[in-house]
Amino acid sequence: MEGTSSGEEVDEAEDSSNETRQSPETAAAADDSAPYIGQRFLTHDAAYEFYGGFAKRCGFSIRRHRTEGKDGVGKGLTRRYFVCHRAGNAPAKPFSDGATTQRNRKSSRCGCRALLRIGRDAGAGVPEWRVTGFSNHHNHELLRQDQVRSLPPAYRVISDSDRDRILLLAKSGISVQQMMRIMELEKCFVPGSLPFTEKDARNLIHSFRRFDQEEENVDLLKMCRIFKEKDPNFKYDFTRDAHNRLENIAWSYASSIQSYKVFGDALVYDTSHRLNALDTSLGIWIGMNNHGMPFLFGCMLLREENLQSFTWALQVFLNFMNRKAPQTILTDQNIYLKEAVEKELPNTKHAFSIWLMAARFPSWFSAVLGEHYNDWENEFYRLYNMESTMDFDLGWSDMVDCYGLHGNRDISSLFASRSSWASPYLRGHFSAGLTASPGVSKSINDFIQRLLSAQRYLSRFIEQVALVVDYKDQAGEQQTMQQNLQNASFKTATPMEGHAAAILTPYAFSKLQDELVAAAHYASFQLEGDVFLVRHHTKTEGGCIVTWNQREELISCSCQMFESSGILCRHTLRVLTTLNYFQIPDHYLPVRWHKNLPPPSKSLHVAPNLSGASERVKTLQSIVSALVSEAAKSDERMDLATHEVSALLSRVRQQPVSVNVSGDSAHSSLAAVAKHCVCAENVNISK
Repeated sequence: MEGTSSGEEVDEAEDSSNETRQSPETAAAADDSAPYIGQRFLTHDAAYEFYGGFAKRCGFSIRRHRTEGKDGVGKGLTRRYFVCHRAGNAPAKPFSDGATTQRNRKSSRCGCRALLRIGRDAGAGVPEWRVTGFSNHHNHELLRQDQVRSLPPAYRVISDSDRDRILLLAKSGISVQQMMRIMELEKCFVPGSLPFTEKDARNLIHSFRRFDQEEENVDLLKMCRIFKEKDPNFKYDFTRDAHNRLENIAWSYASSIQSYKVFGDALVYDTSHRLNALDTSLGIWIGMNNHGMPFLFGCMLLREENLQSFTWALQVFLNFMNRKAPQTILTDQNIYLKEAVEKELPNTKHAFSIWLMAARFPSWFSAVLGEHYNDWENEFYRLYNMESTMDFDLGWSDMVDCYGLHGNRDISSLFASRSSWASPYLRGHFSAGLTASPGVSKSINDFIQRLLSAQRYLSRFIEQVALVVDYKDQAGEQQTMQQNLQNASFKTATPMEGHAAAILTPYAFSKLQDELVAAAHYASFQLEGDVFLVRHHTKTEGGCIVTWNQREELISCSCQMFESSGILCRHTLRVLTTLNYFQIPDHYLPVRWHKNLPPPSKSLHVAPNLSGASERVKTLQSIVSALVSEAAKSDERMDLATHEVSALLSRVRQQPVSVNVSGDSAHSSLAAVAKHCVCAENVNISK
């Protein structure tokens, strides 16, 4: 017997369930898929699975109740009972003398009489199970479809094929959240409708780990020590628990630390991934460089996601970066992380990353909204990009009314925290474009996926992450070279546009250029003193207020675009044009967007006593300048120069680094570089 009867109500229901009975609440949900007297199944497990699916659609869960007979004894197992999870009454707790602590938890059982009874039928030669009793009368409220995922795991079943697929995806480094989405797409399921949850998948992965976790953890420290010997500027830190086992570990590469000095004004701390092989949380620090490309600042592996771990992570990261705090940090919605940021980064703006939040939207709202989900998502992003907080709040209220989301706890939670993620509420806080567009989030996600792929080689994980970062650096340098070789395409032919193109990277210039083009369609009206009203020429109301301080050459706009992105808005550019400015003031072309920044990850070490070193550097710079000039004359030359120089740069990096190089050998190396460039140019000309 698998269970005992928990109350007279269940026994009475068993006796009176020879007919199919349904409550009005479940009649509509049951339709043709409801159990019926005489229905046959090959096994009792098949009957249980069928009843579990029916229960899920109706809004309740089931459990196995009791059996009659026993396998291998007499006629064997002859009858089984499956009941609602709220059937029976909770047994009375034994009297406590105070020596032991009892859990004061209310039972969910309320004497529900819903059940399915099946009997074994061996008359047909092949044993079958036939439904002999069914009652679907509940004495409690059933759950709505958007609440069924909170039911007990009676019908949450992972089939053998799904299990194999989950384990295969886990070995390839795919996160649980991503593998759920992949399997939904493969099965053509609506998001959130798989027969198991993320927690079920994570538990499965945990139970099938087939290696010694502690041995791998020790290897992580060994990897860091080896890397430190190769690169003294590499930094790492770790903690151990009470049993001297590795608990947390963090590291950052020399190039990451150098880049942070320029691009550490805004960053993302993504803690939504796990290193499945070690069953640890993987935290990734990411920023954006002057070419709009993601850059890794550091990695963290935390055994537990609690206040103590996150506090340690923030402290270590600041130590890596010489205690320089970012202006803005974007994270996931985690209460422990939020508290840690408030404590360790009191002067930093803490916001929630919209693309980390949006990854959960399908599981939150897809089942609720059904076919209207895509329309709702479009409306959400329209509200997200609004300029006014008042318009956002009013639009949000209309959206809730339109899609019937009153009482939805997820939509209520989003609105309550809107000051931490909605664009109108974050204006004035610098984000370097990390919250700007879907293209940015896609670029960062692609970069993160490359990082996650490194866990396929766990024994060399630190090194593999470094290779991903180095690959990204080289790809970035190649893209930068291509951008710099391209002649800027002017759209307004104004001196201001030419001035910006000479200073800013193509990425930043394109953003400013869009604003310059739009500024031509705006009118400015001087109100009083140095205050201007700027609005679109087709509008008769509204607009933005621009304030100008002539003495200090300071200009500000109520839209606060410059404060958020470091790019002047169309309103300020319109006023500067009105004031006969032909160049943008230098302090409105931030250094972090300049094109001529020295590569932060590389440094040129020249010994003071090395005769002629500076002259050789000047000669090399002259050759490179000539190469750029010649390559810019055609697309074919540009492609060839980019390809050849990128290959040359890779070979140069493979050479040993030494400052004690004789003048002859240095000149010989330089001659080789010059010869290579000239040969490349001659090959192109011959074509």
